[in-house]
Amino acid sequence: MGKDANTRAVVLGGSLGGLFAARVLADAYDEVVVVDRDLLVGVSEPRRGCPQGRHISGLLTRGQRAVESMYPGITAELFADGVPDGDLAGTVRWYARGRRLKQQNADMLCVGASRPMLEYHVRNRTQALGNVTFLERHDILGLTTSPDRSKVTGVRVQNQLGEGVEETLDADLVVDASGRGSRTPVWLEDLGYPRVKEERKKIGLGYVTQHYRLRTDPFDGDLSINGIAWAKNPRGVIFSRTDGTRVEMTVYGVLGDHPPTDQAGLYEFVKSLGIPEIYDAVIQAEPLDEPVAFRFPTTLRRRYEDMDRFPDGLLVVGDAVTTFNPIYAGGMTVAALSALTIREHLHSGAAPVPLDYFKDLARNVIDPPWAVTNAADLSFPGVEGDRPLSLKVEQTIMALVQTAASKDSRVTAGYMRVAGQVEHPSTLMKPKYVLRVALALLGLSKHTAIPFRGQNVQPAAEPTRVPTA
Repeated sequence: MGKDANTRAVVLGGSLGGLFAARVLADAYDEVVVVDRDLLVGVSEPRRGCPQGRHISGLLTRGQRAVESMYPGITAELFADGVPDGDLAGTVRWYARGRRLKQQNADMLCVGASRPMLEYHVRNRTQALGNVTFLERHDILGLTTSPDRSKVTGVRVQNQLGEGVEETLDADLVVDASGRGSRTPVWLEDLGYPRVKEERKKIGLGYVTQHYRLRTDPFDGDLSINGIAWAKNPRGVIFSRTDGTRVEMTVYGVLGDHPPTDQAGLYEFVKSLGIPEIYDAVIQAEPLDEPVAFRFPTTLRRRYEDMDRFPDGLLVVGDAVTTFNPIYAGGMTVAALSALTIREHLHSGAAPVPLDYFKDLARNVIDPPWAVTNAADLSFPGVEGDRPLSLKVEQTIMALVQTAASKDSRVTAGYMRVAGQVEHPSTLMKPKYVLRVALALLGLSKHTAIPFRGQNVQPAAEPTRVPTA
């Protein structure tokens, strides 16, 4: 395949990370080609190449805002298609450290779309751009480069339905959005570049998802009921309303404490979470499918920003750079922000400088949530990793914040603005917020009037103590 247009960008992978990248590249290149092994166009069901599509995939508030900025009006389109919405701090019911957190709307929009529904709408909007095409059912074999290997010039592909003939797709820019299994580290070594440094942490996560039609309503107006795993009970749950008037439940356990996939065993696992309203609802509900399991043994971060040299004409985005522990729901948000970072580096249509892009991506997108989730992962004693004094201080602060949030809705609002990646984690150390936490822990917060970001308090019912397994 030769160039059919003046400039061409090729995106490897057609999941959300690839679609977001294609969206911003379409503004700078005459043609954008998205290559994927799966059928993509018109698909509204979970795809083989996206196993996460069968499970809850949370889009954090910062990610939702990024998606809306790339596709104006898409949030309203999702709502019109039956997707429920809520507020991360106000209509999501959280349980942390065995206590129900106080609730307060905090301008943290939650979009309760299933992964296939969100991907379907984003793909349709991307395809409608006109200069974006999808090369479906093609295997990606490798990169092509200039003779001195200093610049990537295209991709070698093979049609799954053909006779095994290799083709070359020329490109001015290649973006690897192929996910955790990205081959870029191997390709770089084959081209004579150093192997990118990787950080891995074994968390032994396993989760099981099932969909239901409820016969009782445990939500009382809330969008979701979520329990956060912690050291004394390393099990958690996300129980959420989603599109199609269904309820989607993902239960998880770390360090090998995985939910079973037989129905009776799954119900017992749910019961052990200590959130009675979820258990009471599911044992009376109509299951719409069989429980489906997923295993996630390790987190992964590839430190492209630390490389001394990197070929021009190649970028990497989303899970192909960093794969967070999925229980913190940061993957789709980081994928969207990766695309916006590419946009910032498209100088007058010129190809981005890869190492400049990777440094900005690390500093502005990956570092803050990576630090927070790393501290959370290492709060489980069985997870291996260094625990310097500074980390133990961070973990202590987070435990105090979660405890205070069970007493003061303004503390919850601040905590969730960090969890939703709208605020930097350092905001939890601002004097006014620290004072609010301290007063809540002393039982004095309800007698003071220290506003949090000028938000109106909309308290929930008094938090209740729940048993732990």
